[in-house]
Amino acid sequence: MLPDKLNKRLQNRVDENLLRKLGTPNTFIDFSSNDYLGFSKNKNIFNETSEILKRHNLEVNGATGSRLLTGNYEIYQDAEVTIANFHNSENALLFNSGYDANLGFFSSVPQRGDVILYDELCHASIRDGIKMSNAKSYKFAHNDLEDLTRLINKKSTNSLPLGEMSAGQRGSSSQDQNIYIVTESIFSMDGDQPDLKAIAQIAKENNCHLIVDEAHAIGVCGKNGEGLVQELGLENEVFARIITFGKALGCHGASVLCKSDLKSYLINFARSFIYTTALPPHSVATICAAYKELAINNQTRIDLKSNIAILLSAIKENQLDAHFIASKSAIHCCVIPGNNQVKNISEAIKNMGFDVKPILSPTVAEGAERLRICVHSYNTNTEITDLVSALRTLLEMDVLKHE
Repeated sequence: MLPDKLNKRLQNRVDENLLRKLGTPNTFIDFSSNDYLGFSKNKNIFNETSEILKRHNLEVNGATGSRLLTGNYEIYQDAEVTIANFHNSENALLFNSGYDANLGFFSSVPQRGDVILYDELCHASIRDGIKMSNAKSYKFAHNDLEDLTRLINKKSTNSLPLGEMSAGQRGSSSQDQNIYIVTESIFSMDGDQPDLKAIAQIAKENNCHLIVDEAHAIGVCGKNGEGLVQELGLENEVFARIITFGKALGCHGASVLCKSDLKSYLINFARSFIYTTALPPHSVATICAAYKELAINNQTRIDLKSNIAILLSAIKENQLDAHFIASKSAIHCCVIPGNNQVKNISEAIKNMGFDVKPILSPTVAEGAERLRICVHSYNTNTEITDLVSALRTLLEMDVLKHE
């Protein structure tokens, strides 16, 4: 039987109408998935993956071990070269997922006596990795450069208020202290982006190491979908970039873009890389095929940008601007305070044939519950405008109901 403590926690979720359940495939119009370019169903990628495996003479179902043991096929090095070249990086290191990459990086790179300054809306995988680190960590207000600068100026342990310190992280010397600034190029829950140029300048002026998670920017930002860092020409200003392939690239896995010495360090100290079976060769071949498609298929990015513009126009025409968090990315969030309220509207939209997921507290702050709308290259003009029109009707009905 489940221990009483666990039963109580689970029952609390039920009582608060917050119990998570696994979803099932549906035929609703997709405004929920992270498959921004439709690559998960792209036949060119599917066929090219098979060709890549044939060229490498790989007829295996799994890697058989970690890359430090028996799981380091030639295709892994080829993929890392492809990824590094595409992203104008000296090197790249594959991880099994974005979660593994962030866990491995942040738990191993910042050392005792170092300081991590991270945006308060950074992804859970970043925060979990930071929790495993021996470095001190402090969050700065979302996209707030003044707050970031304030924390940098108070980087010594003794000058930071005790209330801002992580538990058990007091009393270290500030000598040989490294400061790591962590942000995302596109935030997964809000869809907005930081002023990366300004943050990079702040990092440079204060001798800090900047780390950028580009999970939701790859395939969306940049001339060829390289991400926001490259779009802004900041590759040499960033200590490390974490990129994932489960969003716009439609497959699985992740990579840390970095210098060769940092790659060597991660191979030796990132436990989520060392102590796990490597990605199956088929997954690595799919990553290579997705990058090939990304390099030659401009139309999907053009369609995505067009659909984002259509959505923004529809939001304005329906006078819903005040409900939405400002965003130019593929992620757009309509804030509807209250878990029950946003769940009810999400269910009503689903009954109209649209798949739009509610994001509830505590995943987001209480009062900031929202519908998270993801736009794709394959959504039609009619689908987008019909969705926004339906949302306006439901919001008006909900307001009237509470008057």
